[in-house]
Amino acid sequence: MTHKQYITVDGIPVEIEGEKNLLEVLRKVGIKLPTFCYHSDLSIYGACRMCMVENEKGGLDAACSTPPRDGMVIKTNTERLRRYRKNILELILANHCRDCTTCDNNSNCKLQDLAMRFNIEGVRFPNSARSTRDDDTSSPCIVRDAGKCILCGDCVRMCNEVQNVGAIDFAFRGSKMIISTAFNKPLAESPCVGCGQCSVVCPTGAIVVKSNIKSVWKAINDPAVKTTVQIAPAVRVALGRELGVRDGENVMGKIVAALRRMGFDEVYDTTFGADLTVLEETEEFLARIEEGKNIPLITSCCPGWIQYAEKKHPELLENISTCRSPMQMLASILKDQSAQSSRKPFHVAIMPCTAKKFEAARPEFTKDGEPIVDVVLTTQELIRMIKESGIMFNELEPEAVNMPFATVSGAGVIFGVTGGVTEAVLRRVSSSKSRTALNMIEKAGQRGSEGIRELEVPYGEAVLHIAVASGLGNAEKVIERMKNGEHFDFIEIMACPGGCVCGGGQPFATVQDQKERGKGLYEADRQLSIRRSEENPLMTSVYHDIIKGKVHELLHVHYTHKEEE
Repeated sequence: MTHKQYITVDGIPVEIEGEKNLLEVLRKVGIKLPTFCYHSDLSIYGACRMCMVENEKGGLDAACSTPPRDGMVIKTNTERLRRYRKNILELILANHCRDCTTCDNNSNCKLQDLAMRFNIEGVRFPNSARSTRDDDTSSPCIVRDAGKCILCGDCVRMCNEVQNVGAIDFAFRGSKMIISTAFNKPLAESPCVGCGQCSVVCPTGAIVVKSNIKSVWKAINDPAVKTTVQIAPAVRVALGRELGVRDGENVMGKIVAALRRMGFDEVYDTTFGADLTVLEETEEFLARIEEGKNIPLITSCCPGWIQYAEKKHPELLENISTCRSPMQMLASILKDQSAQSSRKPFHVAIMPCTAKKFEAARPEFTKDGEPIVDVVLTTQELIRMIKESGIMFNELEPEAVNMPFATVSGAGVIFGVTGGVTEAVLRRVSSSKSRTALNMIEKAGQRGSEGIRELEVPYGEAVLHIAVASGLGNAEKVIERMKNGEHFDFIEIMACPGGCVCGGGQPFATVQDQKERGKGLYEADRQLSIRRSEENPLMTSVYHDIIKGKVHELLHVHYTHKEEE
């Protein structure tokens, strides 16, 4: 019989069930210790010391880095610990820019939350933070403000351990320590790919999404400008608690209504662009399989992945699909159609992704010297605009997007979750179009939360070997295996762990929230009568009437080595 192991927490016995540290044990009994540097997906750093507990000998242990031991007795809420935590908070605040009301993370800041939780009524130490803003605004995706950094290291570990990018790290020592790019260069000159995952884990406002809200309001209020907007699939399930709905609830109709009230002239669904992507990418994939050239085909819809490939693996560019992202496909068609308008077109894309801001600025995506997508707004920025407008989001009646691109398929909707692009392509290449075949594809292995998933799918007399990777660190592992001789026919890569539902521009989400967002997209897929992109009746008319003779011009792109440029 196995002997059960226990620790005693504040006089209560708690069973040890394989937890790696005291934090995990304490959360089982409803005790949430304050932390800055602890993140379940990152390595243990143990720098902030906010999670200290008192042991039976009177010593202090960091709960994040201390493994539970049988017979351990700890206290979590003594007067000594409360005084200790308040001192740490005061010291951090003394070296922190405290312009909270004008900070982008106001009301979403862990430092602010803990200062309120521990009733910090004043700071006894002089403020040594920089009196002037020291922002790095060079990136089109994110902004860094060193005056708000508390050196928790979350961004460094995310960039290095999870994303394998290595754009930032600690520099100098002691009181002079900062987080910096190599040689303190601007972020735009670093290996940064704009994924924004550093901003997701930053507990303060030291790294935030770059805002483009002002230029959008200006365009909306200009009568000489025609404003159109598209909404990515992942956005509809991520507005969450900030607007009074649960994470994972599909509020696409309410978003459309809100955008119209703000003043947008036309509202579209990026899912239509995803349907086009499925058709173009599948055709390209099957042609490559038949020719046996440039296999595996690697997906091209994620701009963070494209930058990563350009900077770290330019030899793989010939494997990347030539298809534009769904955002660019739809925007290219809309801009092409707007040539007849008497008003100047201004197109906005609402995306879950910070790297889309970089994609919109790429020279490959311009027409007559003007960007095809004028501005990319993240979900976070959309929420701010809705709040600024005074719109009571929960009370809006859902509205439909504008014609003629209003009909979409479920295959396009699931683009927003990792494995979704793969599943959409499998639905297209499947010889059987029955509901039973859909159910079988659903269980093929592309769904799930694991960072790397592999599946084998019969295709004629052959078997397709497919890999799905989310998170650039996982993508690197798949690339390494490919270089070591493993064969893949198709690889889907999303830069953000979990896919677009967990993009750098989405509101912060717990692990459970992230799962709910994925479920929300799959539920939206099930509720649509059209679940395969090729069955979308608009596809025929678009190809025959709207983009005839311009398919390659509007729907494809060729990425080149930076040296070639």
